[in-house]
Amino acid sequence: MENDNKKGFYFGEYKAPYQSPFDKLFGIFKELITHTSGDFDEAIDWMRELDKEYKLTDKDYTIDDFIEDLKKKGYIREELKDDGTSGATITSKTERAIRQQALDQIFGNLKRSGAGNHKSKYTGTGDEHTGELREFRFGDALERISLTESIRNAQINNGIGEFSLTENDLVVEETQFKAQMSTVLMIDISHSMILYGEDRITPAKKVAMALAELITTRYPKDTLDILVFGNDAWPIAIKDLPYLKVGPYHTNTVAGLQLAMDILRRKRNTNKQIFMITDGKPSCVREPDGSYYMNSNGLDEYIVDKCYSQAQQARKLHIPITTFMIAQDPYLQQFVNHFTEANQGKAFYTGLKGLGEMIFEDYETNRKKRVK
Repeated sequence: MENDNKKGFYFGEYKAPYQSPFDKLFGIFKELITHTSGDFDEAIDWMRELDKEYKLTDKDYTIDDFIEDLKKKGYIREELKDDGTSGATITSKTERAIRQQALDQIFGNLKRSGAGNHKSKYTGTGDEHTGELREFRFGDALERISLTESIRNAQINNGIGEFSLTENDLVVEETQFKAQMSTVLMIDISHSMILYGEDRITPAKKVAMALAELITTRYPKDTLDILVFGNDAWPIAIKDLPYLKVGPYHTNTVAGLQLAMDILRRKRNTNKQIFMITDGKPSCVREPDGSYYMNSNGLDEYIVDKCYSQAQQARKLHIPITTFMIAQDPYLQQFVNHFTEANQGKAFYTGLKGLGEMIFEDYETNRKKRVK
């Protein structure tokens, strides 16, 4: 009898998954709206230019059709501008979509899981089962006893003729504490973040948006605060990230660290950390009388010493600082080395490529242990 059940693999030409005309353009739009810091008109101007060069649309679906769909789907809304004219602005729905795209781009290899928290390395009376068993100890909760394994032990130890279950037969399933983490992400917005023909602020924004989306969706019990620092430092909301711009600022690293520690002092979590993304040297501090001391020439000893003092203060508060130094100048690396030594934290010397993956890996590593 002939067997027609043939097994094997069939290899054919790759066919990209179907995308509607709107979805194709929406992916480009989200990228451009990030680069233009939320400026809808500028993003659309860029799309029209790209359309002319790469034929993104056809007569059946134009850029104007795309704009109408953005309105219908709630991604943009019409608002009055300061000059009295009306114009479109992006909505919170778009802000969320941008964060999700950043997460997919940077952390796309993550395995999706339910809303939970990272595990700590400590076992005990926790709330997450590990699958590991141990003998029953005085004080263990009764609901933690593994009945199946305990009865099995009783049968092995005492036989099945006359069933007997003793304390020596009892085993419990080990559990782990779910550690919680409070993180402050510091982003340098000094002028050098757009100098030398390289856009450094957009990748930093993407990392911040991806980290925010990761924490809020995967680790909802964690907290993430974001601050920016130039001549001064101030906190920003997650929803403000797409609109973040670089200013004509020096780099007041001290102000950023002071604000980060003030934020973390108010958190109840045991695990606290600071991530700092910067590309330059500290060049500014604010004096007690409100004036600014600035020096962009080399490493100013007065400014640098104040940075080291903040690093030591954070160490006393059990707050590790991880520095992601985008620039790779040897003298700046030397500064970061001393800064990291003063805090007993970590430092990564990197360009823009791979920045997101590094921050994620470090976040995951820190969350699997108690930082204190």
